[in-house]
Amino acid sequence: MQPGGLAERLVRMRRDAGLTGDQLAARLQWTRSKVPKLENGRQMPSAADIRHWADATGQAGEVPELLAMLGDAEVSRQQWRHKLRGGNAALQGEFDYLARGASRIRSFQVMVVPGLLQTPDYARYRALEAVRLHGAAEDQVAETVAARARRQEVLYDMDKTFEFVITDAALRYLLCPPEVMRGQLNKLLGSLGLENVEFGIIPPGGRLAVAPMLGFLMADDVTVIESFTSASTLRGEESAKYGEIMDGLMAEAVTGENARELILDALAALKNDR
Repeated sequence: MQPGGLAERLVRMRRDAGLTGDQLAARLQWTRSKVPKLENGRQMPSAADIRHWADATGQAGEVPELLAMLGDAEVSRQQWRHKLRGGNAALQGEFDYLARGASRIRSFQVMVVPGLLQTPDYARYRALEAVRLHGAAEDQVAETVAARARRQEVLYDMDKTFEFVITDAALRYLLCPPEVMRGQLNKLLGSLGLENVEFGIIPPGGRLAVAPMLGFLMADDVTVIESFTSASTLRGEESAKYGEIMDGLMAEAVTGENARELILDALAALKNDR
């Protein structure tokens, strides 16, 4: 089972019981935020949480299957962390499989450039980050970068459409040396000319209807969310919600010449960076 399947099941159980999220939280004496976190996959439930949820919704008979789903989700996340410790080229291969099989690919990132638009040098520093954080194998960094570069071939498939949204912070924060960031910003300028790519940047200072909380990748009806320690794959209603979120973020973003101006401004700021 996918990690998102358990969350979807919890949502259905609450709705079948005729309860709102606030009503269920009150019945369980939980904080108001815990129910939505469990339902949108931002927090993994404990076995006790599942038993309490089933009791509160009058569906105690569902507990054995729910616990089995929880076990599957935990194994999936454990496998993801294990892959990172061994080098994340294999993980890039899984993302490549999703991208090549999809007709519409959408990506949002808060602080980093989306993988499909990264230069090899920029991608190398992201792979080195995995080495520092997870103890991934440093001798596999080159393989990881090569895998990410191969995935970018899908950008030239005119049967596919791509939508990318980043915040202005992704242009400004130096997650790599300045000279590497200059090359990365120039590549973003080039991406603005691709016919099948829509590229948006959320400018600073604006009022946002949707908070840009975390990055995600959508391949048709599948959504992959990465955190520092795990990745979750969502389908169904949960994935569709991220489609709505992406619509809202794109609506707040600037595109075309306005996006170009933000990138050029970030490049100009780098001239003063030693």
